[in-house]
Order: sequence, then structure tokens, then C-alpha cells
Amino acid sequence: MKHNLSIVLLLGIALSTTSCASMFTGTKDSISFTSTPDGAKVIHKGIEKCTTPCTAEIPRSLSKQMVTFEKEGFASKEVKLQKNFNAVTLLNILFGGAIGIGIDAATGSLTKYSPKAYAVELEAK
Repeated sequence: MKHNLSIVLLLGIALSTTSCASMFTGTKDSISFTSTPDGAKVIHKGIEKCTTPCTAEIPRSLSKQMVTFEKEGFASKEVKLQKNFNAVTLLNILFGGAIGIGIDAATGSLTKYSPKAYAVELEAK
């Protein structure tokens, strides 16, 4: 009985330490957007997130992420969001969380957005 309890306890600990980056840093980042002139719509994946100046929650992803700034009378401007490796993911390696690394990869938490602020200058049409 004690042997089974030990196995269950160890399994619980192992499962609770998986997907460290997803648990500790989340799956989204708050990013600030400004434009000259103010009042541009910030669009991510076809969805309007906010109007500049503003801050929006952008889901993390391993794929290339773009936002578009649009304002009537001005040319649209597309900006690639930059990412860095999320060092919290290394906790999965230390604690043997291969499943956690998979979860972090699926949620995009292997990376995080950096910088957390973008400013664009829109050109009149």
C-alpha cells in the first residue's frame, strides 16, 4: 500500500511541474501600441484588438505573428512582433517534464514577446 501511495505521490509531483512556462508566465503578453497619428486600429489575425495608443493581450505562438495598423486616410502598416526564448521553459528540462515542453510548445509559451511596445508612423495616402 505504501508503495502505491509513493507512486501516486511521485506521479502527482511530476504532473504538477509540467508545462512550467505556461503555468508561470501564461500564454499571452500585454503589448503597448502607439502610432503617429493616434487613433489607428491595431489588428491581429483579422481581429481588431484596440485603437492607439493602447495595450492589448496578444496570444503567444511559435509561428510568425504580425499586427496591422490601419487608419482612414493613411496607408496600412504591418509590423512583425519580435520574440525571445522564454527561459522558464528550462524548468521543464530540470524536472523531467517532456510533456510540459510539448504543452509549452503548443501554447507558444516557449517564447515571449520582446519588446513589449511598438510605435509606428503612418504615412498619408
